[in-house]
Amino acid sequence: MTRGPPAPGRVIACGVEILNLHELERLAQARLPRIVWDYFAAGADDEHCLRRNREAFERVTLHHRVLVDVAQRELATSVLGQRIAMPVGVAPMAFHRLAHTHGELASVRAAGDAKTLFVLSTLSNTAVEDVVAAASGPVWFQLYIYRDRAATEALVARVEAAGCRALVLTVDAPLIGRRERDVRNRFALPSGLTIANLHGASHAQLAPVAGDSALTSYVANLLDPKLTWDTIGWLRSITKLPVVLKGIVRADDAVRAVEHGASGIMVSNHGGRQLDAAPATLDVLPRIADAVGGRTEVFLDGGIRRGTDVIKAIALGARAVFIGRPILWGLATGGRAGAAAVLGVVRREVDLAMALCGCPSVKTITRDLVTP
Repeated sequence: MTRGPPAPGRVIACGVEILNLHELERLAQARLPRIVWDYFAAGADDEHCLRRNREAFERVTLHHRVLVDVAQRELATSVLGQRIAMPVGVAPMAFHRLAHTHGELASVRAAGDAKTLFVLSTLSNTAVEDVVAAASGPVWFQLYIYRDRAATEALVARVEAAGCRALVLTVDAPLIGRRERDVRNRFALPSGLTIANLHGASHAQLAPVAGDSALTSYVANLLDPKLTWDTIGWLRSITKLPVVLKGIVRADDAVRAVEHGASGIMVSNHGGRQLDAAPATLDVLPRIADAVGGRTEVFLDGGIRRGTDVIKAIALGARAVFIGRPILWGLATGGRAGAAAVLGVVRREVDLAMALCGCPSVKTITRDLVTP
């Protein structure tokens, strides 16, 4: 519960006060090597989808209510029955140790500092057991399915045994979108960094490839492009964990996901990194939310940079949103403290936006704020 005016959002990075996430982005770009910055920042092809995610938020206005008692605000909510302190979690992203030596350990601790949810990528530089051991909040696991189904089954068993609370199956990456910055830079992991969760299957290396991004080659050779809706049943048969489908942008696919037993849907275009012609996630969110009609929880990622963005997504049907790249900027500029400060700034902005919109709790953030 928040009482009184929100504290001013502050990020101290490299001794500099950062007032918002846009300033932090510029500072992180100045600190990171070009190949790393391009990997984190890049979208596919002409990067239209990357820009479209932001433009969609900028188009939406909030029709605030007045004369509502907002002296106390409640930001807490729940996702798949797990309570979090605000409707904002940390999206799955690969290779956190490119941003900071402590990598995923720093970012999961930052999520815990914010009392919110962390989603660990299959392509993490830190083993799932170590990440869950460092967590003080819920951890979900983002899953890619490998051609080697035995390796995938073993990974799912490890994830469940480690204590992850859900699987987030990425369904929009039969191949990797062409990220031209990575191709130009011949992106690969530097010596000493691996895909830590796949050592046992001998799929841990991301070595340089002549004339291309190593990640493009890795996905093309090792991940399974033959996934169908039947894959959901197979996955549910080998785990007791709830399954969230990440990468949905169509209402009919959302309905199919419900029919196949998905416990949640993450409206996502992979941060603009897959199909460059894909729609902005905010633009398709209300259709998807209306189509599932409360039969499963709906989440969103892509382009969130302000607390008002969170309000817009919740109003249009999201249960919670997941923030990605800014966490990496925080890691790059301040490790755990930097990533935690990012979440702190977002929380303060959400709190202020709720007060100004006349919303004393998350459940009062409703569709009429954007379509009165």
